[in-house]
Amino acid sequence: MRALQSCSYWVYILASRPRGTLYIGITNGLTRRVEEHSRGVGSGFTRKYGVHRLVWFEEFGDVRQAIQREKTMKEWPRAWKINLIERTNPHWIDLFPSLPGVRPIPANWYTAARWIPGTSPGMTTKRRRPW
Repeated sequence: MRALQSCSYWVYILASRPRGTLYIGITNGLTRRVEEHSRGVGSGFTRKYGVHRLVWFEEFGDVRQAIQREKTMKEWPRAWKINLIERTNPHWIDLFPSLPGVRPIPANWYTAARWIPGTSPGMTTKRRRPW
């Protein structure tokens, strides 16, 4: 008989900007799910409205409790959701980089994102990517 594995579930809130459009979701892989949203494959709503900033999350050990929390929060007035976020994240900072296992975003993220393998990171050569 196999032992049951404990699993964590997260209810999370994404925002487009401070006090902007909000999205409430539930997942058993917070890092993976937020990455999906940021790549535009998470949901049509987050893609359409540019909702990619992780501003609040809460962990649960029981999926039923997490589902109930998500459903309850979705029925809350908007002011309650904003109050919940601002109690722990008053400046609406994106919490994704602070999650365990997430690589920090480099200070020169724009250059690093456009870096082509086989060239120097600061190189301005217009070389086509091999893929």
